[in-house]
Amino acid sequence: MIIDANVQPHFRYNAEIRRYLPDVHQLRAIPDVEQQWYQAPGGDYRQDLYGEHYPGSDPATLSRHLFEDAGVDYAILNPLTRGNIADYLLNSRICAAVNDWLLDRWLEPDTTDRFRGTIRVNPEDPRGAVAEIERLADHPKLVQVGVPMQSREPYGKPMFEPIWEAAAAHGLPVAVHINGGNGVDYAPTFAGHAHTYPGYAAFMPLNYFVHLSTLIIEGVFGRLPGLKFVFADGGYDILTPLMWRLDTFWLSMRDQTPWVDRYPSEYLPGHVRFCSSAFDGPPAASHAQRWMEFSGKSELLMYGSSYPHWSASPPTVLAENLDAAQRDKVLWRNASELYGLEAKERAQ
Repeated sequence: MIIDANVQPHFRYNAEIRRYLPDVHQLRAIPDVEQQWYQAPGGDYRQDLYGEHYPGSDPATLSRHLFEDAGVDYAILNPLTRGNIADYLLNSRICAAVNDWLLDRWLEPDTTDRFRGTIRVNPEDPRGAVAEIERLADHPKLVQVGVPMQSREPYGKPMFEPIWEAAAAHGLPVAVHINGGNGVDYAPTFAGHAHTYPGYAAFMPLNYFVHLSTLIIEGVFGRLPGLKFVFADGGYDILTPLMWRLDTFWLSMRDQTPWVDRYPSEYLPGHVRFCSSAFDGPPAASHAQRWMEFSGKSELLMYGSSYPHWSASPPTVLAENLDAAQRDKVLWRNASELYGLEAKERAQ
């Protein structure tokens, strides 16, 4: 079995979202999902997807590419919203519109039962985010909560905890993904804005570890034992040195964090997953297999293609140099356990 844990479906055209907005928001100015400061050379999407349909907007085309061509059995759909908008109430309505569109366009018509979806919420509106989770959490095809990686504060801070409590109470992981179309453009690095796309792409996943570190050090994972976070844009290649630093400083300064009752690295298996379509590590098989066991990466990593993004790779790229047990974990077992997905009998 193969589970693609990171797929971004798109609207067919920019104004399609307005059909799902309340009347009072129909004519509001809304960022284009593509309006970002940084664009990949050659375009954000796979070259072969430009044509009849907007990339990632047609369920039949996406199904053919993932289920038939790549051999995927399930696809976890995590649509982007319109980024961070100063009007937090409008932003919450946009998240709700994206959720209704995902149900109407993708999940409800899916007779193959291969799509699963994400409840997008606005972290800047904790009360609204909790209400949106409560509205949709019981839908059998919605399997996680989605938030943007860009944030005014790290996600371990207390103002966000009601959202994480609601997600954990319903058994829903929280997926963090770089968002697009920002109205409020938070700097993508700790020291400001990068000049080029390579700088942006290289530094962006580092922000995951600000969120991850505070979730551990602020005691969120300790207070919410059922809470799980999925960092969907990779970055697991720098997990080991970060956790080494966290473990080292925690050991010498435990009096400041008495609620962290074990090494920070010990929180990873029960609370953290990463998605990637590329193998970020030593290419030689003899080194790759050992490297995957540093910080227990084989227990944490899930295949996620990022389709229709330009960097999307088939499952073989990620799993090529792994041993059989690691390959099973990364391609399907970790995601199957996280999302409660069972193997399907494939047509002969």
